Amino acid sequence: MALLTLAAVFACKINTDLDQPVAIDIVLPDSGRVEVTDTFRPRARALNGIGDSVQAELSWASLDTAVLAVLDSTTGVSISKTIGSARLQARTGNLFSNPQTVTVLARLDSIRVLGAARATVFAADSLSDSLQVQAFALGGAIPANRRVVFTKTTFPASDSMVTLVPKDTVFTNPSTGVAVVQVRLGTGPVPDSVVVTATMQHVNRTPVQGSPLTFVVEFRP
Repeated sequence: MALLTLAAVFACKINTDLDQPVAIDIVLPDSGRVEVTDTFRPRARALNGIGDSVQAELSWASLDTAVLAVLDSTTGVSISKTIGSARLQARTGNLFSNPQTVTVLARLDSIRVLGAARATVFAADSLSDSLQVQAFALGGAIPANRRVVFTKTTFPASDSMVTLVPKDTVFTNPSTGVAVVQVRLGTGPVPDSVVVTATMQHVNRTPVQGSPLTFVVEFRP
């Protein structure tokens, strides 16, 4: 019984040392993604045994320096060097964080319309030809699985049931870097036209050169 009591007191003393970091919490910007040649700044904090932040000097290191290099070990600011995956790690004293994976993507260069920017649809057909956006990346890399957002505006404004197929957010084809949508006309009045705008952003949310692109789909009875 005395031994159990002593163990409980000892555990209590350990847990009340609130200045002692026992873990490092890391947050990566942009879901851990960055484009080639962009800088990347993670955030981290040391935690005590009850999950509260405690003061601690943190130092950063890249475990894959060929892909991602740390420029400032005190802030974690890093620069991406080539496409691939890299691991970042923070430490304070002898306490190390779990390595965090950073994905380095091809740097987007520009987008343009592939094929026709105007299409004519007879109402009986209901589905337009493909509206295609070609994305380009620096160095000839294929910008695979990159997001393109499409929005539509109906003229004249009406209750026409117009939808984008497959949906309004499409990812570029891994083999070609092309994103494709079609305009589908549902029930209701037939509009004169639908203007579709395609936008694309870098990982850091700045617009890609050429964005936005505009398509016009005209409907005939």
